Amino acid sequence: MIDAVTPLVITFNEAPNIARTLDRLRWAKRVVVVDSGSTDGTVDIVGRYSMADLVRHPFESFAAQCNFGLSLVTTEWCLSLDADYVVSEALVEEMRRLADTPGVDGHRAAFRYCIDGRPLRGSLYPPRVVLHRTKGAVYEDRGHGHAVVVAGAVGNLRGTIDHDDRKPLSVWYASQQRYARAEATHILAAANGTLSRADRIRRNAVVAPFLVLFYVLFAKGCILDGRAGWLYALQRMLAEILLAIELTDRRLKASAQQE
Repeated sequence: MIDAVTPLVITFNEAPNIARTLDRLRWAKRVVVVDSGSTDGTVDIVGRYSMADLVRHPFESFAAQCNFGLSLVTTEWCLSLDADYVVSEALVEEMRRLADTPGVDGHRAAFRYCIDGRPLRGSLYPPRVVLHRTKGAVYEDRGHGHAVVVAGAVGNLRGTIDHDDRKPLSVWYASQQRYARAEATHILAAANGTLSRADRIRRNAVVAPFLVLFYVLFAKGCILDGRAGWLYALQRMLAEILLAIELTDRRLKASAQQE
């Protein structure tokens, strides 16, 4: 199948990450890179890879960016990646042997979360559909993230992908503030029955930050990963605190307007 696969990578100021991502995609005849105005050297790095076809496109949302990129893919299959994803050799070999089964329109992969290149024992990062048929696939925004919707069945890949974002912490902080606003909008607008169990817990702004700290450290085993595990657990707790602040602030403002 691999000859019928075009990787699609979305970038914005990914100089610390993009070379590692593209190094693992040298097997591809063409890699579509959609950049939304990087100013940190990302474009120059991408230009060093002969198989990379970089296209600039203004950012509206993650889903819109992916759907635009998907319109540029001409092969039967698309491998959709963030710029901090590093595809494992095992997954590449699996795609070489993967059969094109009628009725199966997507394949889901699991992730190893890495801190500065060190894989953690566990994380909150869920598996997602990364390999899918180009025709008929549509990306949708979901909170601060996005997901692809396919018509047919979805299989599970055995090979994994490393999520290894090495941008500075200052970038992470700024991103989390944006993510908290998007997640708050999603959680408050959704009916209870449509929210996942995790989002129903997050909707209770008081307990979620403390639960996630203990869940990451003990249920996911990150306490055994030393400083890297603690850093990840504290990052997840801070992300939930920012969301809790955003939810509480909006509820207070809504209550004040009703008085």
